[in-house]
Amino acid sequence: MANRVEQDRDPTAETATPPAQPNAVYGSDEASLGDPVLELEGVVKQFGPETAVSGVDLTVHEGELLTLLGPSGCGKTTTLRTLAGLEAPTAGEIRVADEVVAGDDVFVDPENRDVGMVFQEFALFPHLTVAENVAFGLTDADETATEERVAELLELVGLAEYGDRSPTDLSGGQRQRVALARSLAPEPDVLLLDEPFSNLDVRLRVEMREEVRRILKEAGVTAISVTHDQEEALSISDRVAVMNDGQIEQVAAPGELFEHPESRFVASFIGQAAFLPARIERDGIQTAIGSFDRSLLKGMTDEYVDTDVDVLVRPDDLRANPTTEASADGEVVQRQYTGPSFVYHVELGDGSIVRCLHNHAENFDVGDSVDVELVADHTLMWYPVR
Repeated sequence: MANRVEQDRDPTAETATPPAQPNAVYGSDEASLGDPVLELEGVVKQFGPETAVSGVDLTVHEGELLTLLGPSGCGKTTTLRTLAGLEAPTAGEIRVADEVVAGDDVFVDPENRDVGMVFQEFALFPHLTVAENVAFGLTDADETATEERVAELLELVGLAEYGDRSPTDLSGGQRQRVALARSLAPEPDVLLLDEPFSNLDVRLRVEMREEVRRILKEAGVTAISVTHDQEEALSISDRVAVMNDGQIEQVAAPGELFEHPESRFVASFIGQAAFLPARIERDGIQTAIGSFDRSLLKGMTDEYVDTDVDVLVRPDDLRANPTTEASADGEVVQRQYTGPSFVYHVELGDGSIVRCLHNHAENFDVGDSVDVELVADHTLMWYPVR
């Protein structure tokens, strides 16, 4: 059970903030991003006795695509609506391009905020052509400028030949592109996307993620998206803000968020998570699958010697190997077939359950005895036992 881990570089506890690391595909550390375009400071939104958003602080930078991610009822949609001006915050301040649009004695109406919005339903006008829909918000431009802007945007979204068509003649993905072009037409400082892929089928949803990201990046627009779909958030975002119970738990690049979640909630919400009980000793850590060097745990310090912690392990961190019942670490209690792979749920001797990811050809049956091997090639996050 050899460890292949990075040397820890920065101490962390359950809620400490490690330095952001760029995602392999997208993502940036905040210091490398552009100037702030959107800022929320202490934003609260109450509906009667209920608090939907509780003290949210957030900065979104020029050209950034940031996603608010969280379960239903966490406050992400309410946050988006306060940004759009569809709701007035109960407390706190919102600034767009250094202008206060909501705060003490200040409330700028939605149409005056220089903020665009793409709704779940796309909200296209069926009685207007595609080109007329895109031109709808260009009230201050003359006819020639409007036609040039519409042509530019239809080219950008891949619909240059569709200007004379009715939205009712388009597919769901094409209607989404029209809605995006219409929102981009007035060149807003910030574009808001409310569950932009929720009305598309699964195949089209995956295809449109990359297409929408391409369009937003080519347009150079600053955007905030809202979703409860973690795969969507991780795949398209520069940074992701995870919300829970009206608050932001963590903001980070996708790779940093997945590998180094700062709280149990983020760890549990992002990906398939299991928590391996461990005893911290001066010369190492003891677990139900073996003993390991303390450098395995990110930021582990001497103050936690002789204490119990839970170590975050994901399916790709572990591997199950066949063995005899006498020498087994545990027993397969469930198997989950995903097509290209199996995820095996293994109950360990201490009663905890971990998951092991395997190629679809590597087959275990429920009830098989297995030895669990740690194959992680990175430091692991851990949390004090509650």
